[in-house]
Amino acid sequence: MRTLLSLGSVLLAVVATVAAGPVATAGTSVSLPERMADTGGGGQLITAEAASTGATTGRVTWWDRRGDRWVAAGSADARFGAGGLVPGGEREQGTSTTPTGLYDLPYAFGIRPAPAGTRFAYRPVTDRSWWCQDNDSRAYNRWVEGLPADCRAAEAEHLTSYGAQYARALVIGFNYDRPVRGRGAGIFLHVNGKGATAGCVSVPADAMSRILAWADPARSPHIAVGTASGRTAITNY
Repeated sequence: MRTLLSLGSVLLAVVATVAAGPVATAGTSVSLPERMADTGGGGQLITAEAASTGATTGRVTWWDRRGDRWVAAGSADARFGAGGLVPGGEREQGTSTTPTGLYDLPYAFGIRPAPAGTRFAYRPVTDRSWWCQDNDSRAYNRWVEGLPADCRAAEAEHLTSYGAQYARALVIGFNYDRPVRGRGAGIFLHVNGKGATAGCVSVPADAMSRILAWADPARSPHIAVGTASGRTAITNY
């Protein structure tokens, strides 16, 4: 009987470990951030990892730097672009691919109020809020309040039209500081919609709320998007 009880305890422990996701265990494994070439230099990191470039699902984990170790603060299932993943420097707009790479997180926004504890600058979405994706516009890859004359509505996202996805979100700094026309615009970490994204990374609503309550801009959080192996492996960044 004791043998059976012990075996059952082991099996339950294995199931619990698998369900919990990629959490670092002291002395038994090396965490994902510790295997990366660069984590952005801050004390927080989000990893968004897919099995391969053709995958549309994977895992998002958010990490804290504690002394000389990275410790997972939380984890959730993730969705990626319907076209899979592609190196950020090679991405083409309109391909529904998620750009891989290491990026900063400029600010947060949402249709719903910021979760309690949010420290990021949080921009409320209004009926006049758009994200311009028009390659011919001076506002390319920028939030605008009221659509500029040189940004066509057909080449922009009216943020309130995405009530589920943009309930809460973080801007991913892909192609943001010095936008390259045709590379892509409006790449966010946001709440899940009905399926794969158009190039963003998405997580369940409760996970997005937890990430926003956890993220501290004073600790310079970044997001690393990539695959488990190959040219686009997260560990390459």
